[in-house]
Amino acid sequence: MSGKKRILVDETEWYRAQRAAQNLKQVRRDVPRLLDEVRRRTEADQARTRAVLEERARRTEQALSGLAAHTRQLERDTGRRLREQSERLHRELRGTADRLERDTRTRLAEQRAALERELAAERDQRRRDIAGLTGRVDELAGNRDRAAAAARDWLADGATMAGLIADTLPHERHAPGRLDRLRLDLDTARRNMDAGHHEAALPLAQRAYLDLSELRVDIEHRELERRLAQGAATDALVLVETLITQNRVRPVTGPDGEPIEGAELDVDHWSEGELDELRAEVTERLSRAGDDATTVAELRELTVEAPQLEQRLGEIVDRAGMRLLASQLRVNLADSVAGTLSRIGAYELADGEYEDADERRAYHAVLEHANGNKIVVQVLPAPEGETGQVLRVLSYDHDTASERELRDRAEAVRHALADDGHPTGALESEPGVPDPGADDLGRFRKPEAAPLHRRPADGAS
Repeated sequence: MSGKKRILVDETEWYRAQRAAQNLKQVRRDVPRLLDEVRRRTEADQARTRAVLEERARRTEQALSGLAAHTRQLERDTGRRLREQSERLHRELRGTADRLERDTRTRLAEQRAALERELAAERDQRRRDIAGLTGRVDELAGNRDRAAAAARDWLADGATMAGLIADTLPHERHAPGRLDRLRLDLDTARRNMDAGHHEAALPLAQRAYLDLSELRVDIEHRELERRLAQGAATDALVLVETLITQNRVRPVTGPDGEPIEGAELDVDHWSEGELDELRAEVTERLSRAGDDATTVAELRELTVEAPQLEQRLGEIVDRAGMRLLASQLRVNLADSVAGTLSRIGAYELADGEYEDADERRAYHAVLEHANGNKIVVQVLPAPEGETGQVLRVLSYDHDTASERELRDRAEAVRHALADDGHPTGALESEPGVPDPGADDLGRFRKPEAAPLHRRPADGAS
């Protein structure tokens, strides 16, 4: 004879209907507030970037003022085009509200294509500018004094450019070792000058300067690419972090889709801490996005990951909402069983409580008969990944109850649940005898807590 009966309550259709009514997985996106918050959160980073760029521009202009006239004009034209590129690409990156709603991979592809077009145009223009400078070397061939004066100018300009790169640009990040190699070329040209080989020194000095100038532009472009990728990654991750904040507490809606007054969904609580775990992951990625050691490829990967993190947010909100609704359903099922047992066996509800006084856990109800018999009804959440509830009926009969009587009583409960719209699986008898302490619900409560029994909520049956 088994006083332990088990019934699986299949709530697949109920879950499906509740999901549709609650629209839980749809992450709330208050776009105007969202954009304002993203701009506010990234404003400090943008201000720091602007300050760095302004200081670099000041020091660059100071260094360029010491160049020879022909190279000074070349570098100023290059600098102007670099600033225009940077401003234009940053405007495109941060331009419109709908950017936050568009596909991330598409945006990254567009950004890379725009940058590549800008770089190609800049290289073409510099080739034309440099062609005019290199032609002058041939004009000086055979004129020792003019070659010496020109070589000295190129060497001085080369030293200035090398110093500018060393002092203002992250050359080791983007071009490790190249500056040192080009300084060696300058030293070779300088030794030729010191030895009186002016005509040999001139093309070496000019080539070293032009290579240094190209290095400057290359580093500027790579740094621009990194800043753009950093901005995109930061914006995308701040967006997810803001959405996490906006969805931390959600309204609970009734069958009509309208919010139930006073009912809220604490997503982190009902997700068993998943929301805070997600926030921690986003915070860690934001830290990596702000780290200058993070590569462009890694920054782009962070940007691609952001929509995946947002999708996880939707799944967490969905699970939390369904756990809240299922918690109330457990009370409703226990109440339905109590009503059935009251009708067929004169049992009355004596106590009810969630396990460990935690609404996320199983619900326990104790029913008593006037003759001292008791029945404990346990409504447990289904295993993770499954829908439904597991109903256990534990019988404590002081008089003799046959297996047939126990089974008939459990079958009556199962049919009553089906009549109330809760489809069930077959009745199962569990081996062994009920735990003698299962009817003591006081073990779940704090000392000051009163017995708890919740009546069915509207729309949660």
